[in-house]
Amino acid sequence: MPLPMVHAQGVRKHYGKLEVLKGVDLTVERGQVCCLLGPSGSGKSTFLRCINHLEKIDGGRLAVDGDLVGHRQAGDRLYELREAEVAARRRDIGMVFQRFNLFPHLTALQNVMEAPVRVARVNVAEARVEAGRLLDRVGLADRADHYPAQLSGGQQQRVAIARALAMKPKLMLFDEPTSALDPELVGDVLDVMRDLAADGMTMVVVTHETGFAREVGDTAVFMDEGVVVESGTPRQVLVAPTHERTKAFLGKVL
Repeated sequence: MPLPMVHAQGVRKHYGKLEVLKGVDLTVERGQVCCLLGPSGSGKSTFLRCINHLEKIDGGRLAVDGDLVGHRQAGDRLYELREAEVAARRRDIGMVFQRFNLFPHLTALQNVMEAPVRVARVNVAEARVEAGRLLDRVGLADRADHYPAQLSGGQQQRVAIARALAMKPKLMLFDEPTSALDPELVGDVLDVMRDLAADGMTMVVVTHETGFAREVGDTAVFMDEGVVVESGTPRQVLVAPTHERTKAFLGKVL
């Protein structure tokens, strides 16, 4: 049996006395789209950042493609990886944030080229061709020479997705990618994500877009107060939830 792409067992995370994750168990199989739902402050974004080791977990075990996040195991002991080793593994995980975090002094094309050239040492000419292909894929071939300030929020987010794809990740993480967008710009970003899902990209998506979760998600996970309250197929969780907390939340957002 192939290893799951993401496997979390009892993952905990705290900031001082505030425990944000209180023992999260979650498995995402290869090629699946997992949608994380829940109120603000439930731990969804923190968990996503732990997958990419932008946050260090304080308990439990978390693995991506069979490799422990931030650690290696020798016998019964865990050893923390050096920052260079963490960075090398992070290259396989693309992440798209709420805010686009594009370099304002670089064009869309240059933003997409930056990591392959500087981090992966890809030839500049080769990186330029691939960046152009990716911008075309997200519907922005005609905006390659535009700077972020010249693009709409939805266009900037699509550039951010192309930038993440430029490193050829095996896993894509999306942290509420449409929450900062005007409603009329959301559709174009979701269309790109649908295209990625159709191509078999493994994705973990923190979102309030329940329509997207129903249509594209393979699994839906409802989190609240740092734990997984309910999980299953989108139909099970969104249409016929069993937990009262899930029902209460969905009653306010649907």
